[in-house]
Amino acid sequence: MSMLQKMLLAVALSGIATAASASGTNEPPGIETARPMSSAEIYQLYNQNSWMWKAGAGYFSTKARRFTAWSRENGSPSFGMGRWFITESGKLCFNADWHAKTGTATAITCFSHRKKGGLIYQKREPDGQWYVFKSRRAQATDEFAKLRHGDYVSSQLGRIEASVSKAK
Repeated sequence: MSMLQKMLLAVALSGIATAASASGTNEPPGIETARPMSSAEIYQLYNQNSWMWKAGAGYFSTKARRFTAWSRENGSPSFGMGRWFITESGKLCFNADWHAKTGTATAITCFSHRKKGGLIYQKREPDGQWYVFKSRRAQATDEFAKLRHGDYVSSQLGRIEASVSKAK
């Protein structure tokens, strides 16, 4: 991967990474006995939902498991298009081509999920830290609260695409 592609990925994915790294370095209590979530549980969590990020959003469509996203992280517009999938080991992944003014790069991004009772833990793979994704009683501060039913990406995607294309 070229330096340009690495820089592009860093910008495009930084909004996602911010949520995953915000929890600090200690594992939350209970993670060691939590079980990996099933494919069906993860599907219910993300299917037809948009994950709202600090400066963007990603949408998990049912149709062909299409994944679309946009970002304005650090003021730089970018967008991603690809597919999302779930692994048997409790991971949600999306494989997308990310486009920015500086070029295009492909990236696979995965998040592991574990569950204990009504508590859901999440960790960005491969080297993120576990954090509480959803509390037993969902809190407004949970990352889970950033999942919204419906497509919150398409309305911005055209503008972001046009902005990125003009610069090339």
